[in-house]
Amino acid sequence: MIAIIAMTIDHFSDLIYPQLPMDAAAIFLHIIGRLTAPIMWFFICEGYYYTRNIKKYILRLLVFAFISHFTYCFAFGINVIPFSTGIFNQTSVMYPLFIAVLVMWLQDTELKINNFVKHIIIFILVWSAFPADWSCIAVLAIMGMYKNRGNLKKQMINMMIWVILYSIVSFFFVNRVFELIQPFVILVYPLLEQYNGERGKAKWTKWLFYIYYPAHLVIIGILRITLYGNVPLLF
Repeated sequence: MIAIIAMTIDHFSDLIYPQLPMDAAAIFLHIIGRLTAPIMWFFICEGYYYTRNIKKYILRLLVFAFISHFTYCFAFGINVIPFSTGIFNQTSVMYPLFIAVLVMWLQDTELKINNFVKHIIIFILVWSAFPADWSCIAVLAIMGMYKNRGNLKKQMINMMIWVILYSIVSFFFVNRVFELIQPFVILVYPLLEQYNGERGKAKWTKWLFYIYYPAHLVIIGILRITLYGNVPLLF
């Protein structure tokens, strides 16, 4: 629920302050939004560990990654055809989440293929997330967090290494505001410390994020067109 609230604040701040201006209010709202990604990454690790049917889990993420591609592009005014407007932020964060789980499954599964070929496939899959929101950094952070599952401090250290790398790339090639706000993902640490490894009682929340994510993007897209016309919100 905290991830959903933070994500909503983050995305609606893009609507209120398009093009990521150097505005104190916009930066503050995006800092709140930094809570979203690490919570999602952490619970993708937990979901992968606890799921009783990994293939259904992978398929579910794939389906919602496909749906979310169109709603993400609609929300922020991005052409649905990848790379037609650039190489960054071409699809939603749902795609790296799907890739992360797929890669972890490939790593943990004995396949009837040469290990070298398997590593090449994993390499290609990881880099396929480069154009997505949070890029392939999301995949690498999740993989590192899963390897350190059970040790939150090591998970956070691994995550911060990848996020700082992402910040450096953002500074030079995307937007300098990104360089300022991305390391604030560390604010999630005291929240994740409260996790006791037990499943909550409200089982209906399993589907809440999957439904809410594309739904709120559609609302943002409608408001974007109403307020500004069919113009992009991001850089």
